[in-house]
Amino acid sequence: MRVIICAGGTGGHIYPALAILNKIKEMEPDSTFLYIGTTDRMEAKIIPEKNIPFVGIEMKGLNRKNPFKNIEVLRTFKRAIKKARSEIKKFNPDIVLGIGGYITAPVIYAAKKEGYKTFIHEQNSIPGMSNKFLSHYADKIGVSLPGSLSYFDKKKTIYTGNPRSEEVLKVKPISKKEYGLSENKKLVVIVMGSLGSTTISNRLKQMVPDFKDKDYEVLLVTGKDYYKSFGDLKVPKNVKIVPYLDNMLGVLKKTDLIVSRAGASTVAEITALGLPSILVPSPYVTHNHQYKNAKELEDHGATMILEEKDFASTNLLPMIDEIFNDKKRYQTMQQKAKELGVFDSATKIYQILKEIQGDKK
Repeated sequence: MRVIICAGGTGGHIYPALAILNKIKEMEPDSTFLYIGTTDRMEAKIIPEKNIPFVGIEMKGLNRKNPFKNIEVLRTFKRAIKKARSEIKKFNPDIVLGIGGYITAPVIYAAKKEGYKTFIHEQNSIPGMSNKFLSHYADKIGVSLPGSLSYFDKKKTIYTGNPRSEEVLKVKPISKKEYGLSENKKLVVIVMGSLGSTTISNRLKQMVPDFKDKDYEVLLVTGKDYYKSFGDLKVPKNVKIVPYLDNMLGVLKKTDLIVSRAGASTVAEITALGLPSILVPSPYVTHNHQYKNAKELEDHGATMILEEKDFASTNLLPMIDEIFNDKKRYQTMQQKAKELGVFDSATKIYQILKEIQGDKK
C-alpha cells in the first residue's frame, strides 16, 4: 500500500498517526509512506528521526482572538493546497490519511480534488474545525469516542477508538525500582501532558510537602520546562520528581491511579489499561474539548474530574484517598474504564483503509 499520512501540532495527533502507520507496516511490510506535516511543529523533528520520509508544508491555524490575521491564514492555506497537490501527485498514493491538526485541511482537500481516496480520524469528543471542514471530503471517518459519532455523517462514520490504544497493550511494564519506587506500594502518577503546565506546576510546588506520610508513592512528571523550578523543594521520601518519562506506557502499566490532563491520547491509554484516574481538563483548548473527553469517562463511572481552578491539596488529596480507600469503587472505575477501551483500533482502521482502497471509482 502507498500511503500519505498527515498529522501535526501535538503528540495527540502524531502518535495515533504513527500507530496506524506501524499497523500498516505490520500487515503489509512492503508498504511505502510519505508523512506530510507542518514545517515548525513537533512532527518536523519526530518524524525524520524515525526515518520516515517527511515533507513540511507551511500552515497556520485560525486566529480566534484577532480575525484580521486570518487573511494571511487563508493565503497560507491556498499556498499549502498548491504544495500538497504537487506532493500528492508526485507520490501517487493509494490513500491519504488525515489524523488531526490544521495541516490536514489543505492536504485532505487537495487529495480529494485530485481524485484520491481519503480517510480522517477524530481523537477528541468534539471535532476540531479542520475535521468539520474535511468531513465533506473524506470517504470514511473514524472517531475515538462514541460521543463524536453525532457530529458526522452516519453513513461514513465509524467508532474505531484511538489507534494509540492498541500499542499500549504491546508495551512491557517497567520495574518501579528504575525510578526509586517501591514495588509493593500503590503508585500515583501526576502528569500534565508532555510539556507540562504553568498553573498546575505552581500549585504542585505548594502541594508536594502534603504527600508526606501518605501510604502511597507519587511520581510527579513536571515537563522539561518546569523541572528546574522544583529544585529547591523539600521533597518527601514517597515523592519522586522527573522532568519527562521516555517510557510513559511502561510506567502506566505499574500505576494504580493517574492524575492527568484529558487529551485524546491520555484517554485512549487509560481506557485501554483500565486505569482509574482523576482528570484535570485543560481549560485552554478549543471548544473545551478536554472537559468533554473527561465528562464522557465520568458519566460512565471511569474517572473523577477536578477542574484546574480547584486544583489544590484540599481537593486532590481527599479524592485520591476516596478512590484508594473504597475498594469496590476502585474496581468499578477499573471496569468502567476498560468498557470504554477499544483494543484493536489500529486493526479496525487498517481494515477500513483496505475497504476504501478496494472501492474503486
